[in-house]
Amino acid sequence: MQNEYSVVAKELTKEFGDFTAVDHINFDIRMGEIFGFLGPNGSGKTTTIRMLLGLLRPTGGGGSVLGYDIEKESEEIRKRIGYMSQQFSLYNDLTVSENLNFYGGTYGVSGQRLRERKEYILEMANLKGREREMTKNLSGGWKQRLALGTAIIHEPKMLFLDEPTAGVDPISRRAFWDLLYELSEQGTTIFVTTHYMDEAEHCQSLAFIHLGRIVARGTPQEIKETIMKGQVLEIDCSEPDVAVGSLRDASVFDEVALYGALIHVVGEDLDSHRPLIERLLQEGDVQIRSMDIIAPSLEDVFISSIKEENRKLALSKGA
Repeated sequence: MQNEYSVVAKELTKEFGDFTAVDHINFDIRMGEIFGFLGPNGSGKTTTIRMLLGLLRPTGGGGSVLGYDIEKESEEIRKRIGYMSQQFSLYNDLTVSENLNFYGGTYGVSGQRLRERKEYILEMANLKGREREMTKNLSGGWKQRLALGTAIIHEPKMLFLDEPTAGVDPISRRAFWDLLYELSEQGTTIFVTTHYMDEAEHCQSLAFIHLGRIVARGTPQEIKETIMKGQVLEIDCSEPDVAVGSLRDASVFDEVALYGALIHVVGEDLDSHRPLIERLLQEGDVQIRSMDIIAPSLEDVFISSIKEENRKLALSKGA
């Protein structure tokens, strides 16, 4: 049974003095799947990764990665995983080829195997012809692909990617995810933290973490169908900024947020609030073009989950 899962976390906890960074979290990741770990800055994502890799000792609970205990067998784990941090850990004064050579040596990859792995990575990442280019001269998207290449040069069974596409343009992000799909299809398990909801939609399973606690788990579809509290009303109107202010001032709805030029209003029984919404917007000289109940997006669910968790925490502190 254990072999079904690449990662198992049970009541995993990390405290720094009086501050609880990760609070009794539980989740598992099946072999070969892409697992998305979502949360705001400071929610506990990186701390969780560092515990799973044996870089931080848990205060409580435990877990395993690839069947190895995160406290007792961390060296075995690190031999078998690849890691890509938020900051690209490349040497800017080395060429593309030299970076691959360096990381290959770090993981004990040499000789014919190193040559084969370099050839595969250069082809996979579309870096053919750039072998002698200085890394500092590469664009963000090319550096990102090279960083992924250095993380997989030893053919790890699992990848940990911490905000790997932060600050990268949309086209490069799409190309990077194409590489992740290819690796996943080959059997590599991928643990990725991201704050891009479009990327989260492409993960096979997700967990939302907020203030160190898991607030939602499941496939993207399961989370949208079962976690969301209330409905989502999408409004297309003139002067969306004015409309958002008017609707928020009413203090009737759970959430009012801009989605590009559209507005999402979250609340219970929103059909009954249509007359109120129409009146509020008319008073602000806002013209309504359309107003429809829609299926929630992951971002809607994410915001709703965080607000619900904050409400529970406020109630517990007041009790």
